[in-house]
Amino acid sequence: MENLKKTPLYDTHVKLGGKIVDFGGWAMPVQYSSPIEEHMAVRKNVGLFDVSHMGEMDVSGKDAFAYLQKLCTNDLTTMTPGRCRYSMLCYEDGGVVDDILVYKYDDEHYLIIVNAGNTDKDYEWFKSHLFGDVKLVNQSPEWGQVALQGPNFMAVLDAVGYEGAIPEKNYTFTPAIKVAGIDCMMSRTGYTGEDGVEIYCKAADTPKLFEALLATADKTGIVPCALAARDSLRFEACMPLYGHEMEKDITPMEVGIGFAVKMNKDDFIGKSALVDPPKRKRIGLKVTDRGIVREHYPVYCNGKLVGQTTSGVFVPTLEGSHAMALVDMDVADATDFEIEVRGKKLKAVQVPLPFYKRA
Repeated sequence: MENLKKTPLYDTHVKLGGKIVDFGGWAMPVQYSSPIEEHMAVRKNVGLFDVSHMGEMDVSGKDAFAYLQKLCTNDLTTMTPGRCRYSMLCYEDGGVVDDILVYKYDDEHYLIIVNAGNTDKDYEWFKSHLFGDVKLVNQSPEWGQVALQGPNFMAVLDAVGYEGAIPEKNYTFTPAIKVAGIDCMMSRTGYTGEDGVEIYCKAADTPKLFEALLATADKTGIVPCALAARDSLRFEACMPLYGHEMEKDITPMEVGIGFAVKMNKDDFIGKSALVDPPKRKRIGLKVTDRGIVREHYPVYCNGKLVGQTTSGVFVPTLEGSHAMALVDMDVADATDFEIEVRGKKLKAVQVPLPFYKRA
């Protein structure tokens, strides 16, 4: 693990008994107890994740809005201070550079959250497209970030104590709030399909924040959660993951996240390539034979190879093996499919996305 990058919480994970693995060059816990127990804790109560490996880019200057509007597929025109917005960065051919969150402090100041494994690549992408009066700073090493997720997340915040306003609406944030006496930023966002918040603070303050939130366990039942549960939770909610549902040769329209692509806005990088209808579509599959499906398995319809799975896992809440797949558009409405797993074809039926949606 010596050559791997470590978040500010690495020692905390070791102390808590987390099983550490190499996650895209980061030493991260894959589980603490059991991934299914951690998964169900978030669905039924509340869990706490380390997401400090995510990247943060600070964008400021008189042309910050025009610059981001040119790079982002979503329209930032209607954003007001205190809002965050989900968007893609696209290549000229419409493939995805990354999916990001844009936080607006004011008209000339934004914070961009990027995927951990893409931080360096995204920084170079932003840097290579700079124009006008814009200052770009990769602040990733300065930030720590934890995700407090689950229906009872407010019980934890009440127990630990806070000063300031909790963001009430999804995709809004409070730039300055104290949690357990620590200066933080808090957003009503997450990657689990449950209600909750993501809390940002100085890297050095992250262990104190994480441990203070976990110290409420006697009152709240909060548990630490790791990568395996984060993946199964986002999978159930059918949230796309870069390197799986999104890639440089997959467009946002194929993934089915056209809501984050505003074709009626002024030009953005990749816009002209996204005009044509997509040739593939992301669908949901429930495996009816015995077996677990993973990513990049061949998918067949009527004996013909029509695509491949992008993610697959046993879904704890639905108690069954499911997969997301990218298939040819001409079979996108078909019901019956087969997924080839180690030379054996397992039967699967198409089911609606998302697999899970909170009440």
